[in-house]
Amino acid sequence: MSGISTKEAAALLRRKDDILILTHRRPDGDTTGCAAGLCLALRKLGKTAWLLKNPDMTEINGTYVRNLWAPADFTPGFVVSVDIAARSLFFPAAEAYFDRIGLAVDHHPSFEGFGEAQCVNASCAACGEIVYEICRELGEISPEIALPLYAAVATDTGCFVYANTTANTHRTAAALLETGIDYFAVNKRHFRTKTRKRIAIEAELMGKADFFHEGRGVFLTIPLSMMERVGADENDLEDISSLAGIIEGVDCGAVLRELKPGEWKLSLRTGANGRVNATRACGLLGGGGHAMAAGASLQGTLEQVKERVLAAVDQVKRD
Repeated sequence: MSGISTKEAAALLRRKDDILILTHRRPDGDTTGCAAGLCLALRKLGKTAWLLKNPDMTEINGTYVRNLWAPADFTPGFVVSVDIAARSLFFPAAEAYFDRIGLAVDHHPSFEGFGEAQCVNASCAACGEIVYEICRELGEISPEIALPLYAAVATDTGCFVYANTTANTHRTAAALLETGIDYFAVNKRHFRTKTRKRIAIEAELMGKADFFHEGRGVFLTIPLSMMERVGADENDLEDISSLAGIIEGVDCGAVLRELKPGEWKLSLRTGANGRVNATRACGLLGGGGHAMAAGASLQGTLEQVKERVLAAVDQVKRD
């Protein structure tokens, strides 16, 4: 295993063909945009490149990967993972390729170090920044390539409002805008449009918010019963984890979503003040991520899960 630069990653990809690109479980805009942008850049070079079909892909992110899914009979010669920090984030079909990953591209401090070659930069707000540099080394970035890369960078920074946003993030976004992409449509799709079901979910979440740490922390819970009552699905939950961060005075928001009876997905979002390190807290729960955005999977009743999360937060918090 070796750590390589974006230039070296591009050189490696130039030597390969029949490339399969993997996204992570419950794909967000970053992993989706990175995979789509890289796939299109490789095809522009005349390479055969596909994405492994991800059954969790939402409609909103699916707009970037149309016609990019690998056919069932495709045999990859080289495998790339993008924005995947841990083995636990591989969905079942992708898990079969874990030991065959030739290049892992990621930006999480909790990256587990898999892949024959690793292009990892934890200082980047989005994996899209890294993939942009790789694509730039591969050749001219067309609007078709730039659009999903912009979505990757914009979504992982909350449209450039999260504290992880850097000057390099803005430079990357500016370069992508200069290709002439319809960035307004991307921002409207991801940040300025909500389904009525989503609004109903947000109303219930806020009405049932469970505060802790004297109002500085909050649990927002989405049980299966809420999803069934509202008639919502995965498409109505895009970036739901950011909701806790808009509550005044809250610097530790834990969103708990029930995936199936007794199984919960934790999305922990914390403030730039550093009072709670999300990666360290989620690490205690078997997960990982960034200092201000991390996650984990937990088993048990809602009350049991809340107790475990609060215990982990208490163990790492600074007063």
